[in-house]
Amino acid sequence: MTPKITHAKYVENYTLYLHFSDGSEGEIDLEPELTGEIFEPLKDITFFKRFSVNHELHTLVWPNGADYAPEFLYENLKIIA
Repeated sequence: MTPKITHAKYVENYTLYLHFSDGSEGEIDLEPELTGEIFEPLKDITFFKRFSVNHELHTLVWPNGADYAPEFLYENLKIIA
């Protein structure tokens, strides 16, 4: 089972810092993933910053309904040593 996101914060550009329930933490750059109709609005950096952690879905969500699978976020996390 994929650990749950417990905390997220904006870093810069399209990079976010994520902390998971198993203690893993790191950064993920989502810029390459901003393709497709639902993700296009996230290219506006002001809108991108409006993410939140949905504790029911255990992932990041945006006001337009965009989200990423928590497994994807966890697997692509660049671990901070």
